[in-house]
Amino acid sequence: MLPQQKVTKYWLLLSNMMKIKIKVNARRFIIPVPYAFLHLSIGILTSKRVLVLVNRAIEKKAKKKFQIPYIKRYDLKPLLRELSKQRGLLLVEASLKDGTEVSIRL
Repeated sequence: MLPQQKVTKYWLLLSNMMKIKIKVNARRFIIPVPYAFLHLSIGILTSKRVLVLVNRAIEKKAKKKFQIPYIKRYDLKPLLRELSKQRGLLLVEASLKDGTEVSIRL
């Protein structure tokens, strides 16, 4: 395998990720999040067991009654599929008064 082919293969793997960029003072951090990790986290967050635990914690500690509704995993899959097709889309861009900047890009 030629060195150029290795670079191209590595770049293709990196390009299928969501990139979180954090800039604090003079330091920059880039955190790549693969779409597979997003699918896994959606599966965990939409499970009935986690939802029951979160709703119990909210009920116990909150003054107002609020419950998180149950969302089925297969309802969110088309959303993730379409988001993965929109490369370069800027989801979040925030900057604080102290100079901290956060951006999330697909």
